[in-house]
Amino acid sequence: MSNQDDLKKLEKLREQALLGGGEKRIQAQHQKGKYTARERIEKLLDANSFEEFDMFVTHRSSDPGLVDKKIPGDGVITGYGTIDGKLVFVFSHDFTVFGGSLSETFAEKVIKLMDMAAKVGAPLIGLNDSGGARIQEGIESLAGYAEIFYRNVKYSGVIPQLSAVMGPCAGGAVYSPAITDFIIMVDQTSYMFVTGPKVVKTVTSEEVTEETLGGAKVHSSKSGVAHFVTENEDDALMMLRKLISYMPQNNMEDPDVIPCSDPVERMDEFLNSYIPENPNKPYDMKKIIEAVMDNHEFLEVQRNYAPNMIIAFARLNGRSVGIVANQPKYLAGVLDIDASVKAARFVRFCDAFNIPLITFVDVPGFMPGTRQEYGGIIKHGAKLLYAFAEATVPKLTVIVKNAFGGAYDVMSSKHLRADLNYVWPSGRIAVMGPRGAVQILYRKELEKLENPEERIKELEQQYNEHFANPYLAAQRGYVDDVIEPCTTRFRLIKGLEMLVTKRDDTPPKKHGNIPL
Repeated sequence: MSNQDDLKKLEKLREQALLGGGEKRIQAQHQKGKYTARERIEKLLDANSFEEFDMFVTHRSSDPGLVDKKIPGDGVITGYGTIDGKLVFVFSHDFTVFGGSLSETFAEKVIKLMDMAAKVGAPLIGLNDSGGARIQEGIESLAGYAEIFYRNVKYSGVIPQLSAVMGPCAGGAVYSPAITDFIIMVDQTSYMFVTGPKVVKTVTSEEVTEETLGGAKVHSSKSGVAHFVTENEDDALMMLRKLISYMPQNNMEDPDVIPCSDPVERMDEFLNSYIPENPNKPYDMKKIIEAVMDNHEFLEVQRNYAPNMIIAFARLNGRSVGIVANQPKYLAGVLDIDASVKAARFVRFCDAFNIPLITFVDVPGFMPGTRQEYGGIIKHGAKLLYAFAEATVPKLTVIVKNAFGGAYDVMSSKHLRADLNYVWPSGRIAVMGPRGAVQILYRKELEKLENPEERIKELEQQYNEHFANPYLAAQRGYVDDVIEPCTTRFRLIKGLEMLVTKRDDTPPKKHGNIPL
C-alpha cells in the first residue's frame, strides 16, 4: 500500500469518526434543541485549540447485537484545548452513538483523560449527555463507572472539575457529576435522577415525569444538586468559560489577577445610610456586594436554592474572591440546614483552590423548630463552622448588621481564625436579639405588668446600648476595626494585598472528619 493510500485510509476513518452515529442521529439531536458532542467542544474552547485523543477507539463487546456495530470514538469525545488561553481537558458524551452509553472502552478514554489532566495540573470539564451504562457490557460498564468515580474523588481539590448536564444523566451516571465541583444544567433538555419515572411508579406507585423528577428547575431550587441553570446550551458553555476564569489551574497555583480599571478607593456613599433603622425592615445584601466588588459584578452560585444564603465569585482589584453572605431579604438571613450546607461546600472549594473568602454578615441566629432539629441542624450547621475553621486562605469578614449567638461564631468570626474582621457602626454583636434577651433577663418583672410593651421597648434600648453594639467586640479585639460603610471596598482590597503571602500551618493528619 502506497503512502497515498495510507493517507486516504486515514482520511476515510477520520470522516467516519467525525460523523459519530450518522446524519440521521445528528439531525435528531438538533431537533431536540441540542448540539452534538463535537459542536459543544467547538463552542466551549478557543477556536482551533482542540486536540483529540482516541478518535479510533471502538468497543470490544462480543454481544450479537453489537459485534457488527463498531463506531470510532465509541460514544465519547476526549481531548484538550484552551479557554481564554488556559489549558483545559474535556470529554463530551456523544448521544448519537449508542445513546452515549458507557462501555468499557468509553470509560477507558475518560480515565486516560482524567489522569492526564491531574498529571499536568489543568481543569477537567465533562459535557454529559448519556443514556447511562451500556447494558450489553454488564460488569465491564459498571467497573468503568467506578473507575471514573474513584478518580473524581482522588483528584477532588487537586484540579477543578466542572460538569455540564446537557441531556439525560441517570442511574450510576449521576454520581460522577455529583462529586465534581460545579454542575450546570440546561432547562427543559437535561435531567438527573438515580431511578427514573418507570421505576418510581413500580416501587412507590407515584406518577412523575422526567422533568418534575429530575429537571433543571427541580435540582436548582429543591435538591441543590445543580449550581447553575441556563436557558440553552450556548449559555451553559459560556457559563463554563466564565467559571474557569475565577479559578486557578490546580491547587498549587493562585487564580489569575486580571487588570482592573475600577478604582481601589472608589466609595459608594449610599452604603452609609443603606441599613434600615427599623430592625424588622429587610434589605438586599446583593446591593452591598455589588457596591463593593469590581465593576459592580459578581457571579452568584445556586441562586434559587437556600436564598437566605448568598454564595458567589467576584473580584477585588482584579483578584478572584469567593463571597459568602447572609441575605436578610429571605428569612431574615437565618442559618438553616440548606443554607449551611450550601455555604460549607463553597467555602471548602475556595479553600482548596486558593481563592480568598469575603464574608458579609447579618445573621439573627439558627432557624428554630422541630423540622430543623429533626433534620439535623446541629450537624449541618457544624459543617459551615468546620469549613470556615478549616480554611487557610485569606479570610475577611464584614459584619453589616446583626451577628447573634452561635451564628456569629459560625460566620467566619475572629475565633475561627478569620484574618481581618470589620464591622459597620450598624453592627450588633450579642448572644441574642434584644427582644429575646429582655424577655429572658426581665421575665419576672414583665409578668407583673398588665401592658409590658412600653417597658420592653425601654429595656431593648438599654440592651442595645450596653450589649448589642460593635464597640464591646472592638474593645476586646474580636473585630479589627469599626469602619465607615462606604470605605468597605478600599479596606477589603488593602487587606487582601496584605494577606497575599499568608501561610497557615495545620497539624499533620490524613484528613479531618467533617460532620457529614
